[in-house]
Amino acid sequence: MEQTAYREMAATEQAHWWFLARRKIIADTIKSFNLPPHSKILEVGAGTGGNLKLLQRFGDLSAVEMDDYARAYATQVSGVGVEYGLLPNSLPTFPHNFQLICMFDVLEHVEKDFESLKVLATRLNPGGRILITVPAYPWMWTDHDAVLHHHRRYTRTTLSNVINRAGLQLDRLTNFNTLLFPAAIAARLVGNALGKKGSPGSSLPPRFVNSAFETIFKSEAPMLRRLNLPFGLSLMAVASNYA
Repeated sequence: MEQTAYREMAATEQAHWWFLARRKIIADTIKSFNLPPHSKILEVGAGTGGNLKLLQRFGDLSAVEMDDYARAYATQVSGVGVEYGLLPNSLPTFPHNFQLICMFDVLEHVEKDFESLKVLATRLNPGGRILITVPAYPWMWTDHDAVLHHHRRYTRTTLSNVINRAGLQLDRLTNFNTLLFPAAIAARLVGNALGKKGSPGSSLPPRFVNSAFETIFKSEAPMLRRLNLPFGLSLMAVASNYA
């Protein structure tokens, strides 16, 4: 990502509705795994560290990040020693494999997604899982994706294919950020009509808007505990090496 995007993320990810609600959904998903105490967990692409305190609740955490500024910031705010790592071939050597590897809106930044998942599969314990979130729908591509250095947005088919090709078993695939999907489409249509390019970044909206969007997005958490959602702005996949 551009340096400005990392700095904006650092400034807003503890207050922005999207980060707050996504962490709620991530936490619920990890709870459902019933990880043993002191499970080894790795976050790949930790960014500025917004998820690290959450992940520490579930086990012994390691983290990697390619960007120098983001890595230093994440280490400072979380106390986790975030190491340099770049997929697929420049991950650090750890003294153990992992019960859970997390990639939260990271895979779309990686040019070689299949090769990267194949490498990460070798870092799992038997029965270990990889938890992935990515942006959905290639037709929603905007200049904002380019600024964030995305290589792609995913469909259910492209995400499931790359997971299966990497030798992982796809245990769950669902959309999320579903309830705000109509508003996102409307905003896109209005932007196109007005000749605006791109889409808003992660800057903090007015307080009442931020609060309302957080409430709406978080309300999906109970639904996602029981079922997979058929459409939404993002995709979440759980894959394992049980196969």
